Amino acid sequence: MLAEEICRRAADLVGGDRARQHGHPKAAHTRIAALWSAYLDHPVTAHDVANLMVQLKVARSTTGTLNLDDYVDVAGYAGIAAELASHV
Repeated sequence: MLAEEICRRAADLVGGDRARQHGHPKAAHTRIAALWSAYLDHPVTAHDVANLMVQLKVARSTTGTLNLDDYVDVAGYAGIAAELASHV
């Protein structure tokens, strides 16, 4: 799969299937941040959530067999992190 295809698939998921299933990424990541903050007893932002999810997907990509979805997810979470950082 070409880099362009991975990025296109990530964009389709973030703006399509995932958004329909889980709501807008900002709202979903804000909810996750609230839960993680309560669990950790430490403030976590929606931006933190997206960056931590990138790290989770990178960690998963280093074990087992090649799963291109890990890279699609990294691209998607990186896009969400950038959007949240720019306060769009």
